[in-house]
Amino acid sequence: MPEYAGPDMFSDPKAAVVRLCELYDAAALFLKDRFLQAMSEGHPGVRIRAFYPEIRITTTSFAKVDSRLSFGHVTAPGSYATTVTRPRMFRHYLVQQLELLIGNHGVDVQIGLSDTPIPVHFAVANFPEITVPQEGAAEFILRDVFDVPDLASTNDDIVNGVGVRAEDGTQPLAPFTAQRVDYSLARLAHYTATAPAHFQNHVLFTNYQFYVSEFEAYGRAMLADPNSGYTSFVSTGNVEITDADGELPVAERLPQMPTYHLKKPDGAGITLVNIGVGPSNAKTATDHIAVLRPHAWLMVGHCAGLRNSQSLGDFVLAHAYLREDKVLDDDLPVWVPIPALAEIQIALEQAVAKETKLEGYDLKRVMRTGTVASVDNRNWELREHTGPVQRLSQSRAIALDMESATIAANGFRFRVPYGTLLCVSDKPLHGELKLPGMASDFYQTQVARHLRIGIRAMETLSKMPLERIHSRKLRSFEETAFL
Repeated sequence: MPEYAGPDMFSDPKAAVVRLCELYDAAALFLKDRFLQAMSEGHPGVRIRAFYPEIRITTTSFAKVDSRLSFGHVTAPGSYATTVTRPRMFRHYLVQQLELLIGNHGVDVQIGLSDTPIPVHFAVANFPEITVPQEGAAEFILRDVFDVPDLASTNDDIVNGVGVRAEDGTQPLAPFTAQRVDYSLARLAHYTATAPAHFQNHVLFTNYQFYVSEFEAYGRAMLADPNSGYTSFVSTGNVEITDADGELPVAERLPQMPTYHLKKPDGAGITLVNIGVGPSNAKTATDHIAVLRPHAWLMVGHCAGLRNSQSLGDFVLAHAYLREDKVLDDDLPVWVPIPALAEIQIALEQAVAKETKLEGYDLKRVMRTGTVASVDNRNWELREHTGPVQRLSQSRAIALDMESATIAANGFRFRVPYGTLLCVSDKPLHGELKLPGMASDFYQTQVARHLRIGIRAMETLSKMPLERIHSRKLRSFEETAFL
């Protein structure tokens, strides 16, 4: 194991994060060096281990905090701790959270090493030129020498509201453990073909690749504007341009979820993820993006309009969800209400008004607010209609898709502010189906406008104070201090 002198106490959040970086970097470098040595020289004859750094705080009194604040304080006296990974990537987030915690409780935080070993796969992920071979490729059994990922430590007990306490009674300080974060960072790199460090705090999800070219065009326009605040645009394969005329080569093979980042300092920009079609993809994307602790995510996809009064191209602002996607039933029962968040709803409605030049009652001509139903059967309309249509009518649903309820429900579950603005692309109950000619006209006229509305909303949200956008509606009785 690397040499370790013991934990230190800090009253300065920035100094505490510097120490976290030192401990993590030393551990990752140690594992990398020993791994390369073992690959070239064979079994080292001893077990090689290094441990995640840890933040720990102990308080003996209840804190009197601003009741408007949904995070930044512990709920009761006691000891609280969390393991930490990749602290350089999370530096801004960690300083924010520690600053609130130290300020609200008036106590120092302890920075040291935990008793959770770092899997060698996650340690060498810091060094892109190195990969860990699959089991059997090395001359020795890898897990006999190094720690490997432990699925028992990558669950979501904390965010699912299960009271997780260590053997010494310590309670969780953050919603995710270090190994859960590392697992998701690896998955994100695989599914999106971009490094997790490029992700911004405001994430747009879509279910069509048509939005990508519009997002790239918008990004180039922003890079050409010196006053926009945007600094670069990242495409598949981590190709990054800082100039509006920079070349973005077309990827030979797109990843499962093509992702693009329009960046600002401190992650204040916008990320667009094409999750494709279906609730499984929506859950997969949000499961992993959640560990980055974004400030908001919005769905800006296409939907089936369910009302005869709707027209192709109309917008749907979801204020409730009928969950028939089924992918989150084990983690978040369907009886749990998924509330609309005022800040998100207002930002979206204002963005539609600005883009369409319609206000007040006139806005109802192009946008309807109501329940969005999400199902797991893409061809639901081919089945006998009596049952599905009756449920849709009883729920007052105005639109149907396969992703929105999943994204909203996982936002609720992970305490990430969420919202949905869909665009009606067909009306299967009224004979208006997605046919080739209709689809082409629709995409040409509506995709750019729809995307601009989502971007406008995100830019509004990015200007809100962190304390305001992260609603108390998303927090349960006993919450982690970290957002």
